[in-house]
Amino acid sequence: MLVLSRKVSERIWIGDEICVTIVRINGNAVRVGIDAPPHLSVMRDELIQRQQPSPPANDPIQLVEQQLQ
Repeated sequence: MLVLSRKVSERIWIGDEICVTIVRINGNAVRVGIDAPPHLSVMRDELIQRQQPSPPANDPIQLVEQQLQ
């Protein structure tokens, strides 16, 4: 993972098509603007995790994880 420090209005380019701009910094919150072509999906991680179906109740991996807790 590449970790960069940026100030307000500074940009980071990903390839030739994606531009990430630091819009605002307020305490611990950072507002980020992302310019990307319409064929690319840009989603927050928590929304992607919500869309993933839960494993079935008899899923062997889930059963083992429950036993380890």
